[in-house]
Amino acid sequence: MRLKWRPPRSFVVMSAIGSFVGGVVIFKDILGGGNYNGPEELEGKTVIITGANTGIGRETAHEMARRKARVIMACRDLEKCKEARKDIVLDTKNKKVACWVCDLASQESIRNFAKRVNEEESRLDILVNNAGVMRCEQSVTKEGIELQLGTNHMGHFLLTNLLLNKLKESAPSRIINVSSVAHTRGKINFEDLNSANNYDAADAYAQSKLANILFTLELAQRLKGTGVTSNAVHPGIVNTDLSRHMSIAKSWIAAVFARPILWLFLKTPRQGAQTTIYAALSQDLQAVSGKYYSNQEETELSKDAQDMAAARRLWAISEHWTRLS
Repeated sequence: MRLKWRPPRSFVVMSAIGSFVGGVVIFKDILGGGNYNGPEELEGKTVIITGANTGIGRETAHEMARRKARVIMACRDLEKCKEARKDIVLDTKNKKVACWVCDLASQESIRNFAKRVNEEESRLDILVNNAGVMRCEQSVTKEGIELQLGTNHMGHFLLTNLLLNKLKESAPSRIINVSSVAHTRGKINFEDLNSANNYDAADAYAQSKLANILFTLELAQRLKGTGVTSNAVHPGIVNTDLSRHMSIAKSWIAAVFARPILWLFLKTPRQGAQTTIYAALSQDLQAVSGKYYSNQEETELSKDAQDMAAARRLWAISEHWTRLS
């Protein structure tokens, strides 16, 4: 009489757990969208990425380095940037990765950074305006501009304009502004643009992300015929340090109950970087400008984001506040 072999209960349990974990990982990967796998190599090209020491910016820098670009990581914290650079260089074997100080909350720092680029770099092929702050307590930049508007929009507005000649000289070249779906909730409050009379962290953030879009569209109009394109992206809802000021990031209750569930639906920084990488590299977008992308697809803008009169008005104010005019 032959006895049937039955696996130990512990084996069955471990197999079930393994299958469940594997299923969760696959589900999260599908939700996060696919990787950009275009064939582009960037040997001889230069890429600047703001906020490149962490999160989406770091993943973008890593991918550009992997494709053999010269990468300038423009960061406020030079020590953190050097740590990130070390990992990128070790993994990609690309030593053409540099850490330069650029604090988007200081127009003096931005001007110093841009001056160095214009004097030391022979070309600039891709500018990724990625750095940002979200839903922080009311505070201002060194120039007295509300921090979210000042960093997310005004800082990148100034930086981009100071580097435009270098981008034009290197054409075809690209500018990618990292915005957010939060722009759909945004309003440009021209009566209190600096949120001095009534500050709401979420509203100020949404306003800054809408400003990113309006800047992108107006810039695209001004760059027609130059070979320089300007597009915006929504990276998705990504698990990065950007959310550190939100209440859920500070609550132990959320840490125990909410975060494990949210983790399943949040993109990883690598997943969040894919649309930025797509907009920066895809040959399909070589001559495309003034568009907004999410999950590597063109996405519809809110009505306020298509207000070109508001875009022109915001541009004029931005020139004044950054002393470009």
